[in-house]
Parts: sequence; structure tokens; C-alpha cells
Amino acid sequence: MEAEQTRPPTLIEAIVPIAALMLLVAVSYYLFGDMSISGPTQVALVLAAMIGVLVGRRCGHTLEELNAAAVASVSSGIGAIFILFAVGALIGTWAMSGTLVAMVYYGLQLLSPNYFYATAALMTAVVSASIGTSWTTVGTVGIGLMGISQSMGLDPAITAGAVISGAYFGDTSSPVSDTANLAAGVSGTKLYHHLFETALISGLALAITLFAFWMLGSPGHFDPIDTMAKIEGVFRITPWLFLPLILVALLAFLKFPPFTAIFSGALAGGLLAVMIAPDRVITFAGGAEDIPAGVALLKGTWLALASGYKSTTGIAALDQLASRGGMASMLDTIWLVIVALAFGGIVEKAGVLERVIRPIIDAVKSTGALIASLVASVFATNLVTGDQYIALVLPARMFKTAFAERGYDPVVLSRAVAASATPSSALIPWNSCGAYMAATLGVGTLHYAPYAIFNYTVPLLTIIFAYAGRRMFRTSETSEPSPTQ
Repeated sequence: MEAEQTRPPTLIEAIVPIAALMLLVAVSYYLFGDMSISGPTQVALVLAAMIGVLVGRRCGHTLEELNAAAVASVSSGIGAIFILFAVGALIGTWAMSGTLVAMVYYGLQLLSPNYFYATAALMTAVVSASIGTSWTTVGTVGIGLMGISQSMGLDPAITAGAVISGAYFGDTSSPVSDTANLAAGVSGTKLYHHLFETALISGLALAITLFAFWMLGSPGHFDPIDTMAKIEGVFRITPWLFLPLILVALLAFLKFPPFTAIFSGALAGGLLAVMIAPDRVITFAGGAEDIPAGVALLKGTWLALASGYKSTTGIAALDQLASRGGMASMLDTIWLVIVALAFGGIVEKAGVLERVIRPIIDAVKSTGALIASLVASVFATNLVTGDQYIALVLPARMFKTAFAERGYDPVVLSRAVAASATPSSALIPWNSCGAYMAATLGVGTLHYAPYAIFNYTVPLLTIIFAYAGRRMFRTSETSEPSPTQ
């Protein structure tokens, strides 16, 4: 039987694949810089996975078992992969139809560099809280805000950090968020009890984030007239261009699967382009000299979905804004997600994470140390497995007994897991969330991470609350604060 043939890895054996991953990824970034995400980092992950296989074999696992673990882990990410394809398609058709440009056009009239970063964070926070998903928020409103930022000459890394900060507020605090529901379920607490406690810390973190972005604003006068005139000279700007965005938001609010909502928005963008700007679609398809106009319209839309749209207005700034997207633009990111999940599946099967985390659980004594250890373990799981769902489930399962033995209400566990697993996933380049954010917004993870203020403020506040003894409920207490709290 497998239980008789296998053994847990020693501490040294468990550390080896993790250390190899860190070293190889660091060398990849040192040698190739931002281009490392286009292949070298994937190679590093494959090599680290092979080292993980060697450790697994030493512990008695067969190659078939390790292969099955890798396949199962990759399979768990198929949904994310299809969402990436859908977002690429959406960006392509929205660029061709003018939806992205319309977002920029109207945004230039409403927003100012003085408060743009704070407004971007607040807008995405409201949207994500309504629809419960950071991915859809970033893939729709987020790309529009990036375009506005580019037109204003603002820092793309700070803008991406603001967009992501707001988007993850909703992902941690919305009752329709899948990660919030998962955190509550795996910890054994009621959803609204969990959301109330999480919202207290998330709300404080959002306030700190908004203040920080307000301070990062760029004082000065910005005159959008020239940019708007250039847009008007090329694109037909009308509120009808927001129909694909409204469709996506509506489907997301109605809890349609993210792929369905986003790809429907992509198809709507293509249809809108055919209706509003048929000449642009035909030109993009290569003209209609040899084929009927209807076929050329189909070809142009198909190309935008597959390869993205390339603008040829002759206005450099506008062409840069409107040339983007396509499913093909996501292939490097998808490759990264696949190999990261494979590595995570292998090391989880080999027992690497449990071997590293278990001694930490046994060693902690104080409440603050317990929460800090949980947050660190969640981040490490995100780092190693490349998947926020594993980072939610695995540490929660491992720490659950320790919390129960110390008499803490399950909401303390669920709050800490949610506050660390979901936000920190966007800070890791090879995590599916970090890879998605970088690919969608066009800013490298390591570039925007310092400005994703909400994403590291939430776990830090969670630790601070624990050391201060605030809202650390025992099983006999309610969610209301006691007199000492």
C-alpha cells in the first residue's frame, strides 16, 4: 500500500525544492529582467518541478503518482486559463470597437491627475464589491483606467497598483466572492459572520490605501482637449460603446461564470465594432477586394478575438492605446500558470509544504505568533503552489486544529486566511493571479507590487490586530466586541 511505501520528507528534503525555486526564479529575473516572464521563468519552474520529483521519489512516491498530482493541479487551473483567453479576446474586440478608447475619452473629462490614483482604487473597490471578482474588475474597468493613466502621462505601475488594490477589496469582502465563500467554508464559520469580521480589517486597509494614493497624486493642471480632439478625429465616440462593459457587469452580478461573462463581453465588442465601425473592421481584415464585405467583417472580428487589434491611425499615442489584446497575447501567461501549478501539485503530493509548516504550528505559543505563522504559511503556499485556492484551503486545514485547541472561534481562522491568501496571490509573478494581473494591465508584477498597497496592508493589519488582542474571539463569544476589546 502507498502508506507503507512512502514517508514524509525530512526538513532538508522539504526545503530543497522551495530553495531551488527561489534561486532559479531569481537567476531568471537577474539574467532576463522583465522578459523573464516570456519563457525563462517558466523554464525555472520546470527545473524546480523536476527537483520536486526527485524529492518525491526519495520519499517513496512513484513517478505515476507524482505525474497524476501535477496533472490534477494543472486541471484545477483550467478555469483560470480559459478566463485568461476570454480576457485577451475581450481586450482585442474592445480595442477595435472603440470601447477602450471611449473609457479613456470620458475618463479624461471626469478625472484629474491630482486624485486619479485614489479614484481608480475607489472605483475598482466599488465594482469588485458589487460583482465579487477582482479578475473581471481588472479585465474591464481596470484596462480602461490604465488607458486614461497613459493619456495623462501618469505612472503605469502606480496605476496598476491602485486598480489591483481596489479590485482585491471586493474579492475579500463581497458576499458574492468565491474566495470569501471558500475561506468561510473551509474554516467552518458562517459566511456573514466571516464577512463582517473581514470587512472591518479590509475597510481600514482600504482607507489607508486611499490616503496613500491621494498623497501619490500628481499635482498640476492637465488639459485633455488635445487628446480628446485626436480621439474624436478617428473614433466615433458614443455612450453605446459602453454596452459590452454593461453586459459583463450585469452577467457578473447575476453570478454567471467569469468565462461566460467575459467572453460574452468580447463577442459583444466584436458585434459592436461591426455595427459602429465596419470600415475599421474591414481594413483590419486586410480589405474586402477579394472577399465579400460580410466575410471581411467576420474575418476582422475573428482576428481581433484571436490575435488582438492593431491600430493604424498614424497617431502614435492613440495607436499605442488601441493596439492590444487577443487570445494569443495570453499564451506566455498561460504557460506560466501551467508550469507553476504543476510544480505546486508535485510538492504538495511529496508532503513538502506540510513538513515545512507543521513544526511552525507546533512551536508557536502566543496568539500573535499563531496568526503571524498562519499568514506566513499562506504566503509561502501561494509562493510555492502558484494558486490562491490551494493557499486558502491547505493552511486553513493545517491550522484548524491548532486554533480549536486554543479555543478560538473559527471566524478568527477564516478572517486571517482570507486576508492573506487572496490579496497576496497578486504579488507573486508566477501565481495565477499575479500572472493574470500583469498580462491584463501590461505591467510586470514586480513593478506594480510595491504600489498594491491594499494587498499587503490587509495581512499586516491582521497580524497587528492579533498581537494587540483585538477581535480575537473565543468559541463562547459572539462577533460583537467584548468590553476589553
